[in-house]
Amino acid sequence: MGRGGLCPQTGTQSSSGHKDGDGALRTNIHDDYRVWDIQKSEFYKPEQTYYPPTVKFGNSTTFQDDYVPQEIKPRQSCKPSSAVKRSTAPFNGATSHRLDYVPHQLEFKFARPKEVYKPTHQPFEDLTTHRYDFQGLVGEAAKICRPAYNRVAQNAHFEGSTEFRESFQPWEIPPPEAKKVPEYVPPTGAMQCDSTSHLDYIPHQAKRVVPIRPVSHRRNNNFPFQGKSTTKEDFPAWEICRQELIKKQQQIPNPSGKFDGLSTFRSHYVPHALIPTESCKPLNVPFKSSSPFDDVTLYSTEYTPKKQEICPASYPSPPGYIFENTNSRGHKFFRKVTTPTVKAF
Repeated sequence: MGRGGLCPQTGTQSSSGHKDGDGALRTNIHDDYRVWDIQKSEFYKPEQTYYPPTVKFGNSTTFQDDYVPQEIKPRQSCKPSSAVKRSTAPFNGATSHRLDYVPHQLEFKFARPKEVYKPTHQPFEDLTTHRYDFQGLVGEAAKICRPAYNRVAQNAHFEGSTEFRESFQPWEIPPPEAKKVPEYVPPTGAMQCDSTSHLDYIPHQAKRVVPIRPVSHRRNNNFPFQGKSTTKEDFPAWEICRQELIKKQQQIPNPSGKFDGLSTFRSHYVPHALIPTESCKPLNVPFKSSSPFDDVTLYSTEYTPKKQEICPASYPSPPGYIFENTNSRGHKFFRKVTTPTVKAF
């Protein structure tokens, strides 16, 4: 027996199959799975009966049905007109600089008198720091290593001996020996003119090759040649004419009258009188103040002169220092003396 199950329709326990008297297993598909009566759903699409047009291209397209032609209106231009609008009111000459500018009275500039040059009575020291500190060492004058120049007199006789003549003596070169050419001795006996090919070649008697081409049976016709062929009869010569140039038709007609010399610029141009711009720059006049110059600066009021200290290295034994030692290079080292501090009560 097979495994049992619940019927989806009745919900009772049923066997999945049983055996017949012949021993064959039969399933209960028809009992467990029954066919439902499903009704066919109706179409919600509206019925449209198509009628073929009687006229060629009679039906209108979807674009023609939905599209509504509208009249094209030209857009209004936001560009200002190029015409020059001249103001009728005269220019009053008032600018922001003239209205907001406040002239200030300049103080009087005190003129300091020039000081008279007074030459000094002390003599001028023309020694520089280099000349003052480096006087130079006294030493022997450098000796000239140049050999003494012995002038040759014009009447002196040239000896004719040079370094080249003394170092390079002429050598005696023996004459070259002439090579002896042996005399020609003609060979004895007669010359053999036979080659290897003449001696080894055996001539053979060969027959003439008969041509394989068929024998042409020529007819001797005394008729004159007509000069016609299949190509001339089927392909007659055509009359060829040269094709003319294809020129585009001119859309703008040429002027018929005489040119009067007036262009579009000259006819539409309106000349305007130029008005020179008035300069708002103030006059370059120096202003003088009557009040004297106080001659007080930040440097003169806040500067405190300081005492110039002398470098302790200029003393042979600087005060306040104790000599310690001298190194190998000759440098002296000093140590500063520390005095005990006295506490004030």
